[in-house]
Amino acid sequence: MIITAANRLNDVTTYYFARKLAEIDAMNKDGGALVLNLGIGSPDLKPHVSVSDKLVETLAIDDAHKYQSYKGIPSLRSAFSSWYGRNFDYHPDPNTQILPLIGSKEGVMHVSMSFLNPGDEVLVPNPGYPSYGMCTKLAGGIAVDMPLIEHLGWKPDLDALEKRDLSKVKLMWINYPNMPTGAIISIPAMISALSCFLSD
Repeated sequence: MIITAANRLNDVTTYYFARKLAEIDAMNKDGGALVLNLGIGSPDLKPHVSVSDKLVETLAIDDAHKYQSYKGIPSLRSAFSSWYGRNFDYHPDPNTQILPLIGSKEGVMHVSMSFLNPGDEVLVPNPGYPSYGMCTKLAGGIAVDMPLIEHLGWKPDLDALEKRDLSKVKLMWINYPNMPTGAIISIPAMISALSCFLSD
């Protein structure tokens, strides 16, 4: 008997970056010019020796082999909060606003599965992280294209969005520094701009 995949996978394609890496591998194997991957940002250098030494040292600690807590150790969450404070003048509460994850796709999927019902719409930035659209579809939602405008600094045109029917929109994905454009935006400016949506 063949076990078929769930219907929700019918609209899901191979992950964008997996396709790109396969294309790069094929081009490099053809013997042509070497293709350098400047896309994902995966480390291509080994860690500094002090990092490796610390990892080895940590393995000897008696409780180092347990599962981590469900929300990460307090010192890690505090370090994240401090980093946001230093770099963006934003101070998230490490106890309620920070959750360490194994990767961004995990977080995008958890948020999508936690908040979306079938038919809910999600504003997905274009260009943007491919996981936003795929996780929306997996959760039964509908991905709605939200263009990021170059002359606006790769930000959405919020005035144009306000004129659209947003009655079915449940989530709006935004991330800055933006992937893939690298654009930045101040948090107070974004909160101020989005106040018209948050007040409805």
